[in-house]
Amino acid sequence: MRFAVRRTWRNQLGNQRIDPLRIYEPRTVADVQAIVRLARERGVPVRAVGSGHSWSDVALTEGFLLEPTGMARVPAPEPDFLAPEWTRRRLVRAEAGARIKELNAYLDANGMGLSNMGGYDHQTIAGVTATSTHGSGIAFGPLNDALRSLDVVVGDGSVQRIEPAGGPTDRAAYEAHHGGERTLVQDDDVFDAVCVGIGCMGVICSALVEVRERFFLREVRELHPWAKVRADLLDGAVLDAHEHYELAFSPYDDGYAHPFLVTTRDTIDDPRHRLWHARTRNLLVEAAALFPLTPHVINLLLDLRPSLAPKLLLASLRALVKKRYDNVSFKVFNIGAANILPAYSCEIGVPIDGRHIEAVETIFRVARERRELGRVYQSSPIALRFVKASPAHLSMMNGRDTMMIELIGLNGNDGGIELLKAYEEALYALGGRPHWGHLNTLSGSHGFVASMYPRHADWLAVRARLDPDGVFDSPFTKRAGLSSDRFVP
Repeated sequence: MRFAVRRTWRNQLGNQRIDPLRIYEPRTVADVQAIVRLARERGVPVRAVGSGHSWSDVALTEGFLLEPTGMARVPAPEPDFLAPEWTRRRLVRAEAGARIKELNAYLDANGMGLSNMGGYDHQTIAGVTATSTHGSGIAFGPLNDALRSLDVVVGDGSVQRIEPAGGPTDRAAYEAHHGGERTLVQDDDVFDAVCVGIGCMGVICSALVEVRERFFLREVRELHPWAKVRADLLDGAVLDAHEHYELAFSPYDDGYAHPFLVTTRDTIDDPRHRLWHARTRNLLVEAAALFPLTPHVINLLLDLRPSLAPKLLLASLRALVKKRYDNVSFKVFNIGAANILPAYSCEIGVPIDGRHIEAVETIFRVARERRELGRVYQSSPIALRFVKASPAHLSMMNGRDTMMIELIGLNGNDGGIELLKAYEEALYALGGRPHWGHLNTLSGSHGFVASMYPRHADWLAVRARLDPDGVFDSPFTKRAGLSSDRFVP
């Protein structure tokens, strides 16, 4: 099996990089097994990366790095062995290296679609589910909640198919085919740990996802002041009135009383015969985002005159207003050319219990303080998304409906990272939990992570069972307190 020695790996933005001992590109489950067994034998760690969209250190390793670009088929070649009661459901098994983009193409061609997704489609299926990536809509959990089965190479190099109790795989057919070479685990506790495993439970090779029939959405974007949005959120009915509801805002009140871009999305009939302008987003905004000099011009303006930030944010929100955008679901979920802008973010989830209102006003306060004390400004709109509670042990949404706060900054903006850290610290005091794939300063010391997650001990117990030798340890797991203490006095 071919591998590269000491080749630098960088994430998409370039803010995370590592020079691992080896970089492998496995093509089969057997390849992954061989790599994990060699790593265990030689005492080096293993980490699988996805598309490199994560801005945190979650994927880094000094040992063996696996890039699953050769394992990106949809559907996956792994047989499903579906139990009879599952055969009528819409289920698709994809290899873990396939991106959401490839999955969407297959689903669309076959009259199906994801029930929900985030605003970007270049992440891998394994990456978005392992970090509990999400869309927006209070009736929809994070993407990991659409998983029904995972094929995982665990710490000893064996393969386990992990599912909830009563999962889709027919045990007799599975065991007859694989004999004793693979193990079927159908256990709620194990599944709820592994589906958001953050790369710590093993290398995911394929995932069975439940989807729905192909559908279309209408997106409406309007600008409202915080006073109206606040009243709507306190009432709560707005979250149920639309299938998908999200917000983007400026923390400043210069020229407008804290402008909020309100985005709603609801199912409609096939819009293919409607006028073209109803089936496209704002073309000038898309063109500006695609223009390579746009972020450099914005950063130059903010360097020369930081006080322009509130006006630029207001202008960008106004430019996104549109009466309607009608299209097939996955094109509406994808936020478009804005994904190309070189930006990073910290994302914190707070419970929808009144603290979500306080969180927004806390952001106003932190932005105002940093502006007054050091002329530090927010360089990009801040996004709010609303997500249903998830049973996954280490999902940010575990056990509670959650408002996810994406705190975005343009790469290269002076003071931007420090501003995000200030937001992060303030939001932890409101029960905030950080997105594993976004920038965070989380530390496992003093039981901090354990205090965030009621099922933290259960997650660690499953990790100890699947990876007793710490093959999937990394700088991230040690920072976040997810590695076992191996010090012997």
